[in-house]
Amino acid sequence: MKKFVREFKEFINKGNVLGLAVGVIIGGAFSTITTSLTDDVIMPIVSIFLGGVDFSSMSVALPTFHAVAEDAAPNTLNYGSFISAVINFLILSLVVFCIVKAVNRAMDSARKKEKEAPPPPPEPSAEEKLLAEIRDLLKNNRSV
Repeated sequence: MKKFVREFKEFINKGNVLGLAVGVIIGGAFSTITTSLTDDVIMPIVSIFLGGVDFSSMSVALPTFHAVAEDAAPNTLNYGSFISAVINFLILSLVVFCIVKAVNRAMDSARKKEKEAPPPPPEPSAEEKLLAEIRDLLKNNRSV
């Protein structure tokens, strides 16, 4: 059991797992924001141009092929909710695309800065090091 707990701690402490968890939580919160944007802001504006049609109430009654009680809810195809979901998806995917594009641009500029930095001067060869030692020794002998 101790080994299992230790392995689980190692798994959780890996950066990828924590990053994924944060991404899922933020994605869920962002999804509610885009759903509200679609349902409460965009769809009413779109309905203005369509004569005040409420998309959430758009549906088609489907026929029934068997006897149904009179108080039963009608079987409907709610395509208005589907249209809202498609618009919500398009907004969410557009925002994710813009975020990924911005991150890629930032990564590319960081890579360019790394490439533009001049390489460090080359190390002197063994022969150059030896000649420098001889020169220094000769200087020291003259000054004495």
